[in-house]
Amino acid sequence: MKIVVTGGAGFIGSHVAEFYASKDNEVMVFDNLSRAELLKKDVKNIEHNWNFMKKFKNIRLIKGDVRHLKEIENATKDADVIIHAAAQTAVTVSVQDPRSDFEVNALGTFNALEAARRNDVKTFIYCSTNKVYGENVNNVKVIKQKLRYVFDKKYEDGIPEYFPTDLCEHSPYGCSKLTGDLYTQDYGKLYGIKTGIFRMSCIYGTRQFGVEDQGWVAWFTIASVLNKWITIYGDGKQVRDVLYVTDLVGLYDKFLKSNLKHVVVNTGGGPENTLSLLELLKILEEMTGKRMSIKYANWRPSDQKVYISDITKTKKLLNWQPEIKPLDGVRKLFEWVKKNKNLFV
Repeated sequence: MKIVVTGGAGFIGSHVAEFYASKDNEVMVFDNLSRAELLKKDVKNIEHNWNFMKKFKNIRLIKGDVRHLKEIENATKDADVIIHAAAQTAVTVSVQDPRSDFEVNALGTFNALEAARRNDVKTFIYCSTNKVYGENVNNVKVIKQKLRYVFDKKYEDGIPEYFPTDLCEHSPYGCSKLTGDLYTQDYGKLYGIKTGIFRMSCIYGTRQFGVEDQGWVAWFTIASVLNKWITIYGDGKQVRDVLYVTDLVGLYDKFLKSNLKHVVVNTGGGPENTLSLLELLKILEEMTGKRMSIKYANWRPSDQKVYISDITKTKKLLNWQPEIKPLDGVRKLFEWVKKNKNLFV
């Protein structure tokens, strides 16, 4: 099987590429290595994952940009599967630079879909986001506890796929990702492409170079090892369901091997695998044996106090469930950061 992974040098993309290469598939990693440019951050070792994949003889590395149709079209010739992980990933950046956000997320996804259609690629996986539900999530009643917020009883299982995506503020990031989500649904139905749309919550794991604006579990972990200050926007009781990256890749593989033609599913750890910011800080303080350096600032635009995925549909359709618990996953990430401390300084 020939698989093209857009954004394949990124955190999720590199794990996808590694998994399928280890199964003796032909893997094409398509990436323009623009994470630092898009995030407007001094991201260390931007080529670490790119270089990591050079050890696989069946991975071909292609520098290309999803904003350019011809580049992605040429890269996907004779492909069986496109896993579209390329994206601008930060809400804050989308507010500061909405054009770049739109071009990467909306136009980039359209181009990847067009490449699939023109090259008769049979399967397309789209990495969507919980941000498609936008500000509507904040209309759900939450209860304040000592270290976290929780949804009231009506949504104790989390946000389902039929939760409304309209009539609310999304942030440009939410709009651009929802655009890609909808286009993937339509291309699947119109052109007969097998499409899997995975509305992801907080994915975390090794080889994740988290920064303050994106990848909060990794960023907190990196900061704890390097003794950096952490800014909490809001009160720190915000809660997300978290999913370790290998569980995510396993879910993608379940879909690829399934007879399902079109799937739109929420993808996260679900209500049994959640963390608040304060709870993660407490875990990291226990792992490091020292107090974290923390300061507080105002809430960020469109931040959700609680987001938990209802993964009932995901489990049922794909016979899948998360295997790695948050404490174990954070420990894996912490040990990797500690071992590779030089990558972050």
